[in-house]
Amino acid sequence: MATKRKSAAPNRSFKVSDQIQRDLSELIARELKDPRIGMVTLQGVEVTPDYAHAKVFFSVLIGDPEVTLSALNQAAGFLRNGLFKRLHIHTVPTLHFVYDRTTEQASDMNALIAKAVASRGPEQD
Repeated sequence: MATKRKSAAPNRSFKVSDQIQRDLSELIARELKDPRIGMVTLQGVEVTPDYAHAKVFFSVLIGDPEVTLSALNQAAGFLRNGLFKRLHIHTVPTLHFVYDRTTEQASDMNALIAKAVASRGPEQD
C-alpha cells in the first residue's frame, strides 16, 4: 500500500495545479475589475510539494505583458483569498505570476519559417 501512496502523491499535485488553474481563470475573468489586466490566458500552474507556493504562467492576447504582470501580482492576495473559498486543501499557495513567452516565441518562429520558405521561391525540377 505504501507504493500506492507514493504514486498517488504526484497525481494529487497535478490535480491541485489543474484545479488552481481553472479556478484562477474564472476568478480573473469574473472577479477582477482592473483595467490593466487585458485578455489573459493561464498556460499552467506549478505547485511546490508543500503547496506553499504556486508559479502561475500566463500569456496576454491584448495588453502589455509587464503591466499585466504588475496588476496580477498586486491582485495575488485577492485571488488567493478567492481560492481559499473554492479549494478544499489545507494550504492554499502563495501565487507568483510569470509571463510565459512560449506563444510569442512560437509566433516568431512561424514567421521566420514562412519568410525562409518564401525566399526559396518555387522549386525547379
